[in-house]
Amino acid sequence: MSRRTERIGHELMQEVARLLREEVTDPRIALVTLTRIDVSPDLRNAIVYYSAFSAEGDEDIESLQEGLDSAASFLRRRAARVMTMKRMPELRFRYDPSLSLGSRTLDLLREISEDGGHDETEPT
Repeated sequence: MSRRTERIGHELMQEVARLLREEVTDPRIALVTLTRIDVSPDLRNAIVYYSAFSAEGDEDIESLQEGLDSAASFLRRRAARVMTMKRMPELRFRYDPSLSLGSRTLDLLREISEDGGHDETEPT
């Protein structure tokens, strides 16, 4: 990614996060964390990666994805008003499981350390 696309991606991510927090009223979209954004070199597309701790299963993630997909054009229009760009990228949202996987890994490590690292099936 060039410096230009990085800078635009950073600004776009901040604006989309603000819009999600302050202006989107869709009940399917709740407690979303934007993890990163990839802007294409021609600035036509932007993939916004998100994670949500409140999503407990595939159905919650699907509902959240549907909400974000339906809000994409609204977010694009509102961001275009604030950002001074010749071309506003088309927004696409993708689920990023890294935060939930990281949380699960930490839980497993905590269980191991509380257990003292001993396997209960081994004689002591």
